[in-house]
Amino acid sequence: MHEIPQQTGRVTELIYTYHTIALAAGFILDLIFGDPRWLYHPVCLIGKLISSFEKGIRKVFPKTEKGELAGGLVEVILICVITLLVPAFVLYFLYIHLPALGVLLETFWCYQLLATRSLRDESMKVYDALKKGTIEDARHAVSMIVGRDTAELTEEGVTKAAVETVAENTSDGVIAPMIYMAIGGVPLMFLYKGINTMDSMLGYKNDKYLYFGRCAAKLDDAANYLPSRISGWLMVAGAFVIGLDSRNASRIFKRDSRNHASPNSAQTEAVMAGALDVQLAGNAYYFGKLYEKPTIGDAIREIETEDIRYANRLMYATAILGVIICVLFRVVFL
Repeated sequence: MHEIPQQTGRVTELIYTYHTIALAAGFILDLIFGDPRWLYHPVCLIGKLISSFEKGIRKVFPKTEKGELAGGLVEVILICVITLLVPAFVLYFLYIHLPALGVLLETFWCYQLLATRSLRDESMKVYDALKKGTIEDARHAVSMIVGRDTAELTEEGVTKAAVETVAENTSDGVIAPMIYMAIGGVPLMFLYKGINTMDSMLGYKNDKYLYFGRCAAKLDDAANYLPSRISGWLMVAGAFVIGLDSRNASRIFKRDSRNHASPNSAQTEAVMAGALDVQLAGNAYYFGKLYEKPTIGDAIREIETEDIRYANRLMYATAILGVIICVLFRVVFL
């Protein structure tokens, strides 16, 4: 009578163990190899799903404020259900019948969905262009990783944009997905990436997406609220470990972490600015229009090209601390 529940409990314990192994191994693979560009990325597939659903939903719902809000809500529900349940069903089947293959697949998915090495590689292309190329080369390189207009950026502007991107994506691309995997394995990690991708594609405050993308944007704010703040404190600790200005990082984090239209984007940017003793953010052009934004940090010194390298060192320190804590969390509490 008690055999089936005991077997079920044993399977559950093993799956928890598999999640932990996949998290640690996937992080190490990401550090060593970076994004496997030879393989179609799952986030690209999620992006195609978002675009396809948007086209179909817009045909069904009326082009009114309420209609677009409702259509956007349906889009969010569909993407969330698919990104959570598809990997969950696949992994559960494999863990029941082919556990070794399940561990390998979850490790590989974790490896794909973490962006530590690729964030470093892409930002260092900007660094190399500033050091060895022309300002046009640097502007092109930074345009690959930021959303702002880059055609008129100075060397200082290019450097700031690269450092800010490393700071913001330390949370969005590294710590946040890591936290969600620590809680619920790769299925929850996929759910987070689905939410994050919807926000990047639909969460604009323009005529097309002001209402349709509102639910996606609000859900992304909620999903990143705690991870962005955890990322900030991990980054303060990382600054201390690698010998940057951790005291100023903590001070600017507390003072300037709300200096952004998003409730989350300035969290890690504030720590980065404080750790490097520079000033980030400020006004920027998007699609030819000037957006006035507050600055983050104090200009204790002028930002330099080398700060891109320091930003990546801080991102790596934060990521390593993050994975250690996430693995310990799973071992102790799960």
